[in-house]
Amino acid sequence: MVRREFPVADSPSLRARADSWLSAPDPAGPVEPKLAATVMFVRDWASQGQSGVEVFMLRRVATMEFAPRMMVFPGGGVDPRDADPGLPWAGPTPAEWAARLEVDEETARELVAAAVREVFEESGVLLAGPTPDEVIADVSGAHWHERRRRLLQREASLSEVLREHDLLLRSDLLGYRAHWITPEFEARRYDTRFFSAAVPEGQRADDDTTEADLADWVRPADLLAAWRDGAALMLPPTVVAVEEVAAATSAAAFIAERPVVAPVQPELVDTGNGLVMVAELPR
Repeated sequence: MVRREFPVADSPSLRARADSWLSAPDPAGPVEPKLAATVMFVRDWASQGQSGVEVFMLRRVATMEFAPRMMVFPGGGVDPRDADPGLPWAGPTPAEWAARLEVDEETARELVAAAVREVFEESGVLLAGPTPDEVIADVSGAHWHERRRRLLQREASLSEVLREHDLLLRSDLLGYRAHWITPEFEARRYDTRFFSAAVPEGQRADDDTTEADLADWVRPADLLAAWRDGAALMLPPTVVAVEEVAAATSAAAFIAERPVVAPVQPELVDTGNGLVMVAELPR
């Protein structure tokens, strides 16, 4: 394991929640984390003799109750309907994903479906196709924006939307990167699986979401420099994930990689020089 420390003072809102927890812990204990999934869309870039891998990110609006103003990847909590056994599916089966995620089959289906649904809602990218070897090429029109709205408002499930268009969820387009659990002092907690993927040819990630005031491709080195300077806010899982993208040799290699994954839950520690979140990362 590798020990990492992340200062809490970098974010005033985070520091306030940590101080509140330490001064008056909830006698009921920490809230139960909700299952969630997030996806790191990556792509190659090259310019003026330099090259690397970019990642698509959002900056959450200041009014969000969880992680306001933080740079994040598209994603969110599961919908119980994500576990629908009738969900049209191609690629590694829910049973195969269950072994990889170390959960039961229903939970695996739920997590993978949540990843696909959430990124479609938040960035307009749909990891699905008419056959196990094809991906739908264009979901940018008004018809598909309405489907995004219906999913976001929970008027329809991912399974219903895919069946309506004779599409299959393409689980083979996802890589699996990490497993993070929100620290106990947070009032909203998530048990989140981090996936990776490429935006399918013909599609584009957009900024059509009310949950973010910025959505764009970023170069990891630039974002990490802004974070170190205090110009950008990120939670520990995001910092580590962006560092991993910065070290990637190509987008394809990053998605294909199978890193060691173990649950990581940062702990609040007072070092005497200030509060930090300590995370033990798998090697």
